[in-house]
Amino acid sequence: MTSKNTSEKPWGGRFIRTTEHSVEKFTEPVSFDHRLYGFDIMGSIAHTRMLARVGVIEDSEAKTIIKGLESIAEDIESGEFEWRTELEDVHMNIESALVKRVGEVGKKLHTGRSRNDQVATDLRLYLREEVDQLQESLHKLMNALCDLAETEADSIMPGFTHLQVAQPVTFGHHLMAWFEMLKRDDERLLDCRRRINRMPLGAAALAGTSYPLDREYTAELLGFDEVAKNSMDAVSDRDFVIEFCATASIIMMHLSRFSEELILWINPMFGFIDIDDAYCTGSSIMPQKKNPDIPELVRGKTARVYGDLMGMLTLMKAQPLAYNRDNQEDKVALFDVVDTLHACISIYAEMVPAISVNRDSMMTAAKQGYATATDLADYLVKAGMAFRDAHEAVGKTVSYAIDKGKELSDLTLDELGQFCPNLDDGIYQYLELTGSVNARDIIGGTAPAQVRKAIASGREYLTK
Repeated sequence: MTSKNTSEKPWGGRFIRTTEHSVEKFTEPVSFDHRLYGFDIMGSIAHTRMLARVGVIEDSEAKTIIKGLESIAEDIESGEFEWRTELEDVHMNIESALVKRVGEVGKKLHTGRSRNDQVATDLRLYLREEVDQLQESLHKLMNALCDLAETEADSIMPGFTHLQVAQPVTFGHHLMAWFEMLKRDDERLLDCRRRINRMPLGAAALAGTSYPLDREYTAELLGFDEVAKNSMDAVSDRDFVIEFCATASIIMMHLSRFSEELILWINPMFGFIDIDDAYCTGSSIMPQKKNPDIPELVRGKTARVYGDLMGMLTLMKAQPLAYNRDNQEDKVALFDVVDTLHACISIYAEMVPAISVNRDSMMTAAKQGYATATDLADYLVKAGMAFRDAHEAVGKTVSYAIDKGKELSDLTLDELGQFCPNLDDGIYQYLELTGSVNARDIIGGTAPAQVRKAIASGREYLTK
């Protein structure tokens, strides 16, 4: 038995034998949960102030404890603090250091609480701050999309369904579709934050406490909107972690969809865009290559975040009430999701302004695939033909054009008239790409005027 004596552990009084070193190594979380130190100290200071307010400890004792906690925070931030695995976690490392610094009074800090409600509070404080920072990064990316969309509001490209040319759209309109995805993500983060911002502290181990705690006061000190209403649920709930991971997974899904399109568009076979060399890499063997590694890695990291979400769901699925040690593993998944999401959003916010657009290639591509066929059908409907009849007539026209190797706008009036009667020269403005996109001048449409309105609305959203 080579491990430290159990008397050094806060729970060691009941134990006769010391903990095996292999057990300490297997069970310790401090190697990863130490990143919660700032929130642990923040929660401890608020708890201390509350204990003094309700008379559980003296004001002088509270001041001593708080001063000790603040000095520990300074040491951690300066790198002078020694994290000890035999003390298990961030909470006991800090509490042990506190007792050494301020003496016996430090042992009063843990009055009326448990590590169960303590870690649940730390996690919520941590995740609340991360959500706020993620929203800031997301807004930078959304602003970058607005900037690029404004520049490309008139640039015409093919719009796709089934990855086949469907109808002409503007590149600005396409970019604002991405904006709308991110806007929903932003709303989800905000909604998720509401459920994160509920305070478990005061639930103690699982049953509450007999001390006259003022939980509302502690919540006020820590900026929580409300206190958790059931002590058993408070210490065991990890819904807020799962919900965040689910929200993060949707964001990553959106970024992955962006990535897929960027990867296609930068390919010379499309040639729609280029990404600045600073955001691409080359090949070790093929000197001509320029690889879109950032979009590819974001697409790949999406799978990683999905895995973390599934890990959290699986972690929680069979746990009885209340707290179980399984939940130590929640931080591994959560920290990975937070770090991955931060990295992906931030690099995209940098990269989007480094995208340049090849308008000629987009226009050339939009002229293929008979993208204005729907415009011809709409023209016939407005002239009095039933839509299904117009659809059939235009289908035959397209078949004829394919056989002749012509675009619709290259067909003569006589050729068009074989299938679509009573046309005049006015039809050609609808068969041209510019006329097609300009015609879609309704809310949500691809007309440049509507794109600019969408950008203005987006900027207004971001300034709220």
